[in-house]
Amino acid sequence: MLDFLAEKAIQDAIARGELDALPGAGRPLNLDDDALIPEELRLAYRILKNAGCVPAEVEKLKLAKGAKKLELLGALVEPRYYRKAIARLAR
Repeated sequence: MLDFLAEKAIQDAIARGELDALPGAGRPLNLDDDALIPEELRLAYRILKNAGCVPAEVEKLKLAKGAKKLELLGALVEPRYYRKAIARLAR
């Protein structure tokens, strides 16, 4: 429910044009920024990331999120809601 409300608020703000003039608009995000990682851990984190290793907590969260999505899809009975959910999951 919280995801739905947040998504709706974002879509409403986009429709009103409130997000058009944000700094960095139209430019890709820098997802490799490690400024918040302590300097002595950056190299180790980079090596693990490049090797495809993730902490066990992250793996468990991914599995739980995937299970929740499947559970929600199974609960959908009306075809239009099912198609909409499938499209959203594909993003």
